[in-house]
Amino acid sequence: QVQLVESGGGLVQAGDSLRPSCAASVRTFGGYITGWFRRAPGKEREFVAAINWRGASTLSADSVKGRFSISRDNAKNTVYLQMNSLKPEDTAVYYCAASARTFVTRRDTEYEYWGQGTQVTVSS
Repeated sequence: QVQLVESGGGLVQAGDSLRPSCAASVRTFGGYITGWFRRAPGKEREFVAAINWRGASTLSADSVKGRFSISRDNAKNTVYLQMNSLKPEDTAVYYCAASARTFVTRRDTEYEYWGQGTQVTVSS
C-alpha cells in the first residue's frame, strides 16, 4: 500500500511560482511512476504531468508545457511539480498519483494510489 501526501499549494498572483510536493510512505518509491492531476471547479479531473521511476522520462499536458516541470527525489520518496508563470486558469486542486506500471501514462484510470490533494489558487 502506498500513501501519498501533497503539500505546498497556496494562494498566489498570476505570474508567480509554486512547487507542490508529494511525499510517499513506501519503502521503495523508486518502483512507481508518479503523476500530477488537477480538478478545477466544475470541471473534470485532468492530467498535468507524469514521471517514470528513474526520472528519465516525463510527460506534460500541452496546457502546462514550458511552464510546469515534474521531478523526483527517490532518496526522499518525494515528487515535485515546479509551476512557473502561473495563470488564473491553473486554479485547481492538485492531486498526486502513483502506479506500479513501467511506462508513464496520462490516463488517471491507470494510477492505483492517490493523495488527498492540495489547493492552488491563482489570482489575476
